[in-house]
Amino acid sequence: MNVPRLVIAAPSSGSGKTTVATGLMAAFAERGLAVSPHKAGPDYIDPGYHALATGRPGRNLDAFMCGPELVGPLFAHGSAGCDLAVVEGVMGLYDGAAGRGELASTAQVAKLLRAPVVLVVDASSQSRSVAALVHGFASFDPQVRLGGVILNKVGSDRHEVMLREALEEAGMPVLGVMRRVPQVATPSRHLGLVPVAERRADAVAAVAALAEQVRAGCDLDALMALARTAPPLDCAAWSPEEAVSALAGPRPVVAVAGGAAFTFSYAEHAELLTAAGAEVVPFDPLHDEVLPEGASGLVIGGGFPEVYAPELSANEPLRKAVADFAASGGPVAAECAGLLYLARSLDGKPMCGVLDADARMSERLTLGYREAVAVSDSSLAAAGTRLRGHEFHRTVVEPGAGAAPAWGFTHPERRVEGFVRQGVHASYLHTHWAAQPSVARRFAEAAAAHR
Repeated sequence: MNVPRLVIAAPSSGSGKTTVATGLMAAFAERGLAVSPHKAGPDYIDPGYHALATGRPGRNLDAFMCGPELVGPLFAHGSAGCDLAVVEGVMGLYDGAAGRGELASTAQVAKLLRAPVVLVVDASSQSRSVAALVHGFASFDPQVRLGGVILNKVGSDRHEVMLREALEEAGMPVLGVMRRVPQVATPSRHLGLVPVAERRADAVAAVAALAEQVRAGCDLDALMALARTAPPLDCAAWSPEEAVSALAGPRPVVAVAGGAAFTFSYAEHAELLTAAGAEVVPFDPLHDEVLPEGASGLVIGGGFPEVYAPELSANEPLRKAVADFAASGGPVAAECAGLLYLARSLDGKPMCGVLDADARMSERLTLGYREAVAVSDSSLAAAGTRLRGHEFHRTVVEPGAGAAPAWGFTHPERRVEGFVRQGVHASYLHTHWAAQPSVARRFAEAAAAHR
């Protein structure tokens, strides 16, 4: 496959990657191009803005969770038929999984995709030094092709001239200059940007404003020309239908939680469930008082139930329906926010009461990649199944594990975590099912058996 592509990177977090990447996606989409949006790393929130900018699912490329060998195929799957792909990096260009060298870094993703990199530099407190900074990033790994720079937070015409002169000396093209202006309103809270689903009208306006900033400050034609220099990728596109075989017989209905409180999901999960023979039906625990008709499996992913604890608690009919479903032995896969929703309480507000545990907000951020092995047989994984995932939360569940834990973490620390009870598998661990498609098939089988 040969889709023109760019990786948008930066020397560090906070340089403006999301602003530039989302703005570029929207600006090119406004030109009538089919733009494929991607995010390096495990983050769920930025892809929501990418999807808004392009009208296509935002997809993650995570070399830790899925393995380097799946980065190219997953990219090819997401970008099939597109005119351009834009990949937003994670952290600084060369930052990856702690203690693992380049693994899961933006640089590794760029090399796997054979894609040129555009470095977004916060130039607010430098002039000629920008050349030394960019030279260091360009020369650190000769296999990373740095194709140009977008200067962000430039203060004045004179400042721009000094920066351009320095980079001309270094032989590095300047592909855009973004002025130091009031930031587009993209509010944040304890886990990053507020998801699109919670502020859709404002998010639409924000993405339009980002596109305007990028159009005004960046050379879109030069960026497209750079994207076209990416050579063909020698890999086949990942296919959910090839990853799992479909069940025989009637399709079980798998209800997937959504709405403003449950916004964290990878597009490939629903695709794998569908390929495995399930009918995927969304529901919103904030507003729906009954589960989807015929539901024989529940998937309750990540999000921000702590922000909506009063509203989730007030929807007593659905809480009871979920509890009754779990009590009947129905398969439930709950990740992070789903774990909190299944607990007895969240910050003192009654939840579903499926688990003998209580959840509360914490001052401590738990963040990082994990290597895990399934401790107990469950509707999601057979004991002994190995997966890589990540944790990302500011909550605590007490106790942290049930009599039958979900996972045993083997790296970076050894501990057991989560709950397996009848058909319920509940844990803080976020996983990417493309790395282990048998998870989707096993869950679809459990749903079919429960029906």
